[in-house]
Amino acid sequence: MDIWKIRGGSRLEGACFVQGSKNASLPIIAASLISPAETELMNVPRLRDVDSALRILRHLGCSAQQQGNDVYINSTGISENKIPHSLMLEMRSSVIFMGALLARCGEARLSLPGGCQLGKRPIDIHISAFRQMGAEIEEDGSNIRCSAARLRGCELRLPFPSVGATENIMLAACAAEGETVIKGAAREPEISALAEYLRRMGCDIEGEGSDTIVIGGFTPKGQLSYRVISDRIVAATLACAAACTGGDVELRAVEPEHFSTVLYFLKQAGCDIISDKYTVRLRSDGKLRAVGDVCTQPYPGFPTDAQPVLMAALLKAHGRTHITENIFENRYRQVEQLCRLGADISVNGRVADINGVDMLYGSSLEATDLRGGAAMIVAGLSAEGETLIHDEGHIKRGYEDLDQVLCSLGADVKLEKMKGTANGFQYTYEKTQN
Repeated sequence: MDIWKIRGGSRLEGACFVQGSKNASLPIIAASLISPAETELMNVPRLRDVDSALRILRHLGCSAQQQGNDVYINSTGISENKIPHSLMLEMRSSVIFMGALLARCGEARLSLPGGCQLGKRPIDIHISAFRQMGAEIEEDGSNIRCSAARLRGCELRLPFPSVGATENIMLAACAAEGETVIKGAAREPEISALAEYLRRMGCDIEGEGSDTIVIGGFTPKGQLSYRVISDRIVAATLACAAACTGGDVELRAVEPEHFSTVLYFLKQAGCDIISDKYTVRLRSDGKLRAVGDVCTQPYPGFPTDAQPVLMAALLKAHGRTHITENIFENRYRQVEQLCRLGADISVNGRVADINGVDMLYGSSLEATDLRGGAAMIVAGLSAEGETLIHDEGHIKRGYEDLDQVLCSLGADVKLEKMKGTANGFQYTYEKTQN
């Protein structure tokens, strides 16, 4: 159990580099399976989910290790096409290995994925696409076996721009005969990053960033390197933290267009934002205004992953902000905890209304998911007194050394680990070594 101890009231000030993208790293790690190759990945964050993905590779027979922010993978020897249920449960995106194994081995055996419980995680779009490409799918409860002696390229129309389904199809299509066309594809920056990595592997791919992606052939290369893009949600989190604390923070090694919708609403709230190609500087006096209506949408719309941290930033904003969550039905799990700080939030189905309050007060909270936990940290930074966040490892799934980054900007944050209990009430702690 991690314990985040946050004493609010400090103004964030200074500059920091933003970590590499978790959501870009994971599908690229899976893609390294597609052909026998040696891969060097740079700017990969040191996270629990990344560690889980590398352990899946090692279980399958690959060599995979992380040194700092560099990952080295040798996929020349694969001895297994089955991922055990215990590994699948560790992260939401583990299903992405289905397309990679199908491309490499002609068979994939796995179970439904785990990760944060944000709502249903249907993979029917993935399965339907694989069947149209000639694969046979057998389902036994949560266990899935996908096999194909030969995959055929075809035109696939997605009913929804699912990021995971788009990625899975891209991976499987590398082994398909003929041309595969994905209509209604996801357009997220992480999709473009995967496409660039596949191109360096020898894949003939084009159209990423639009709603139509075409994969038309694959000439494997034995060695490649790739630098992972920056994490737009981490950048959004730090921007929101600076906004609500009256900060002046420069985010470096970012791509502003990747989280431009978040910056738009922070500017509407009263922040001064200056950006160039790879930096964003945000200045705020801490006296924010409500921003009216926010609706989460697939990229290039407002990202669902940034909704909780923007909500946290606007808890003291003057007026009322209206948020509609269109992606995950359980994305408001942070609301009950934020209200324990004194926030005024009402939820009706997919709609949340935030009425700005004058003050927030430190309290004891429980992180129930990754982004919700990050939202509690943001809120704690603008609250009076001390906020304790009890977290079973959710936040570390997406944020590398977040406590150290915030402290470098002037925040009073301590990350400690619970060692034990006495009578269920007394705790002893040790500082977490990162």
